[in-house]
Formats: sequence, structure tokens, C-alpha cells
Amino acid sequence: MFVGIRTRQHRLILWATPLLFAILWLSYVVAALRAPPGSIATALDWGVLTGGLDSVEAWRRALADGSVLRLFSGLFLHADWIHLLGNLVFLLIFGLPAERTMGGWRLLLLFLLGGAFSNLAAVLAIGAPDRVVIGASGAVSSLIGAYLALFPGARLGVVLPLGLFLQFVRVPAFLLIGMWALLQLGFAYSGPAFGAVAWPAHVAGFVFGVLFALLTRAAIARRLRRSRGY
Repeated sequence: MFVGIRTRQHRLILWATPLLFAILWLSYVVAALRAPPGSIATALDWGVLTGGLDSVEAWRRALADGSVLRLFSGLFLHADWIHLLGNLVFLLIFGLPAERTMGGWRLLLLFLLGGAFSNLAAVLAIGAPDRVVIGASGAVSSLIGAYLALFPGARLGVVLPLGLFLQFVRVPAFLLIGMWALLQLGFAYSGPAFGAVAWPAHVAGFVFGVLFALLTRAAIARRLRRSRGY
């Protein structure tokens, strides 16, 4: 699946976001086709386990046995289809415009590093050991953070119920994403009522995305100038 965007000089092919979309979807389907015990075993084998990576010795063991790769593999597992659908929707909304600007390889790097960082934050923030952290929410949060940093003045379309009608309006992306970020912070410290969701991972991913976009802004600007023939 590829998405084509027409530019002045050539047709730009967006591949990273559709590729991630397909891998996330296929990973969920493969896991869901397994019997419930097999699905649980998949999460335990490939998800991120809490209660570790909090010391130099723990990092040595994780690097030696390869379990540090769980920080990445856990991104492609989801608890249910609602969990998956939410991440896929936001991946498309924010991933496609971000990829148009930063390029496919840079977006893929952001997704993987931002997701791994957010999983690490969840591991360190969740006090109980041996809980499994799965899902691409932290990685998608890093895309949202990068979008805010790259397009602070952008406007996003939303549908609002006005009486008996639905009205399509455009509101500043900064306002919507800012409200989203505040909700994540609130959920992160709201206590056991939200204990099933790794909210610290969402917050950490968002911050990582903002910093990633700011640090790579000069390289992104050079890429845009080259793509436009400057």
C-alpha cells in the first residue's frame, strides 16, 4: 500500500506510514488467529516486561540475552482491536503529513526510537514487576509530538455535533494536541483507575517526538529544499 503526493517536480511516494500500518495490522491478525493461550504467550514472549532495566546490571543482562529488543517488538502487539484501531487512525492522521516533511526513513526511525523510549519509560514508571507493556501508543505519541513541533500553526478538521447536524470545522492543531497532552499527564497520575494503560509511555513518546523534530529540523529543511529543487 502506497500513497502518492504530487509535488512541483515529481511524484512523492509515501511508504513508511503505509508500511507501518500494514505491519501493525498483520501482527495483530497473526496474534489474534492463535488460541487464547497462544495469544497470551505471544505477549509474554515479545512484550515488554516491567520491573527491569533499572540498573547497569539489568541492562547488561538484557543486552546479553537479547531481551532489550522487547522495547521494539512490543510496539507491534495490541491487546484488542479497539487498541489497534485507535493507534492506526492516529498513525495515518499524523504520520502521513509528518512523512511528507521529514521523509520515510526519518519517520521510521522516529517511530521505532520513540516507541522504544516510551516503552522504557513505562517499564521504569510502573512499580509492579512482570506486567506486560504492548502496543504502538507510545510510538504514535512520538509522531503527534513531532507533528506539533513541525506544524505548530496547522489546523485540523474535526466534526462537531451541533443540534441535529454534524458540522465540519477546522481548529488549531496546537489546541487539540495540547489538550491531548494534558489528558495524558492527567491519566498518568490518576491512580489505579487507569492502571491498565501505560500512560507514562504516551507522555514520554510525545516529548521524544517534539525533541526529535526540533533536533532534526535543520536536516528536514535541507531535505525539503532539495525536493523542491532549491
